[in-house]
Amino acid sequence: MARQIVLDTETTGLELARGHRVIEIGCVELNHRRLTGNTFHHYLNPERDIDVAALGVHGIRREFLADKPRFTDIAGGLLDYLRGAELIIHNAEFDVGFLDAELSRAGRQDRIGTLCTVTDTLYLSRQLHPGQKNSLNALCRRYGVDDSNRELHGALLDASLLADVYLAMTGGQEKLLLESLAPAVSESRVHRVEIVDGGGELRVVQATKTELTAHRERLQAIAKKTGRVLWQDDLLPQGDTPKP
Repeated sequence: MARQIVLDTETTGLELARGHRVIEIGCVELNHRRLTGNTFHHYLNPERDIDVAALGVHGIRREFLADKPRFTDIAGGLLDYLRGAELIIHNAEFDVGFLDAELSRAGRQDRIGTLCTVTDTLYLSRQLHPGQKNSLNALCRRYGVDDSNRELHGALLDASLLADVYLAMTGGQEKLLLESLAPAVSESRVHRVEIVDGGGELRVVQATKTELTAHRERLQAIAKKTGRVLWQDDLLPQGDTPKP
């Protein structure tokens, strides 16, 4: 899909069942795997307290959000921005669940899964790196993405970092590999062998006596150094006369 949106949210807490709300949405747009600069970012007034544990993660205080819009105020703009795109989200179940709850609370019938396709980079990274840490910080280190400014979580910052990680994880290394191989491929030469005279048999070229002697000497040197030889010296049985 040409248009992709990398999305992240921050919330008042982790549990939807306890009425926790979205307090920040950050999105960055990719078109044909290139950042366009078209972002969507809002802080939101949750009209409730923020858990201490959540505050320690993102540092966003209720006082800061007091004059910010409510989700219902930005829902239409968000839906227009997301509609038809592929969403790239780390731990998508969490963010999609919170956004769908906010849409329901705002009286909207739309749901994220009906508006967009969703790619979960947490699932993807676990497939690529089983048994390893796959947090956003860990992925930034693994793929060389600079996250030195990430002292606290932030939706727009994390979406921007995830965009870089996603591009590296799904194509960056492959591109670099292809670029490194390109000179060798371009300099290689392919020679076509054609059979003429009505498709006769290919000519078989036998090794000369000098070549066979050199071959045996090489095998003896390998055997002396390693104690074993994987190749068998059966190209020319003793007593046969090689072709000159």
